[in-house]
Amino acid sequence: MAVTDTERDRRHMAAALVLARRGLGQVAPNPAVGCILVHDDRVVGRGWTQPGGRPHAETEALRRAGDHARGATAYVTLEPCAHHGRTGPCAAALAAAGVARVVVATVDPDPRVSGRGLARLAAAGVATTLGVLEAEAQALNAGFFERLGGRPMVTLKLATSLDGRIATQHGDSQWITGPAARARAHLLRADHDAILVGVGTAIADDPSLTCRLPGLQGRSPIRVVADGRLRLPLTHQLVRTAGTVPTIMLAIQGTDPDRVAAFAAAGATVLAVAADAAGHPAPRPALAALAARGVTRLLVEGGGRIAASLLGAGLVDRLIWFRGALVIGGEGRPAVAALGLDRLAEARRFQLEGVARLGDDLVESYRVTA
Repeated sequence: MAVTDTERDRRHMAAALVLARRGLGQVAPNPAVGCILVHDDRVVGRGWTQPGGRPHAETEALRRAGDHARGATAYVTLEPCAHHGRTGPCAAALAAAGVARVVVATVDPDPRVSGRGLARLAAAGVATTLGVLEAEAQALNAGFFERLGGRPMVTLKLATSLDGRIATQHGDSQWITGPAARARAHLLRADHDAILVGVGTAIADDPSLTCRLPGLQGRSPIRVVADGRLRLPLTHQLVRTAGTVPTIMLAIQGTDPDRVAAFAAAGATVLAVAADAAGHPAPRPALAALAARGVTRLLVEGGGRIAASLLGAGLVDRLIWFRGALVIGGEGRPAVAALGLDRLAEARRFQLEGVARLGDDLVESYRVTA
């Protein structure tokens, strides 16, 4: 049976989306984009947004295609840019290369682009098609879209016992999950721009918050500690290594300037935000401050108070729940602190997207419902 044009477009766009995923965690504040150039049903060029956000996917694909780009169809996961930045507009580059048709998954909501890239292509006589695998493309770049609204996309990652506990009453938490689950958690770190923990978790666990998978050590996210009064010891490894791994301290306004200076001298960046009623960094201002620093995808790894704060404010977009094959009991520490709910109808609802087995552990993926 012959392949239809619609099926062909979907197949090539799916491949472009796979390429785009390579940029997640590496290109902020830019979107992660993939581009495939096809001539006579033969792929002649591939590109994806490079680390740091430049070159763009279209530029890379055109470079690799060379003269074969003329008359080709370009499959791009996000509308080609139409504005001048450090490089020229990708829409103009595609037209100048002689591309005959451009298939776009979704419009770029950035006000500098939003429809202008498609209009520029049309004005140059390039045929355009919009909306192929649109939902998939929007999901992939949800962090970029959220940041345009003033905050990053938030993924809450929990690793618990079967009964939802993260530690015994004495704080023993290593290891609830096995090696395969821990490796998957490190992979999550690699495709996020920043990773957030509360100061209590930082002090109790002494984490490095880096990606330690072989070959991906260079993809460690920015480390963020919510520490309202900057009580993390200056000898803590997160502070001692702040000069080599970017580290942000989220403090509250009015924090001791001597402490701020000490952390800055160690190489950490201190962002002062408004306090919530309990004297902790308020979640919305904290996320806005991270977005202003270019963070599009934020992974939250604990502890229970941070999880409750973000859930209570309706700021969690995705939930990744690792369940270890053990039971701790009611004395154990809960994964989420008290939310103050009176009725079940007030609970935040999530939709299950996938379940995977990792050894004896499970990992469940959810997204928030409207």
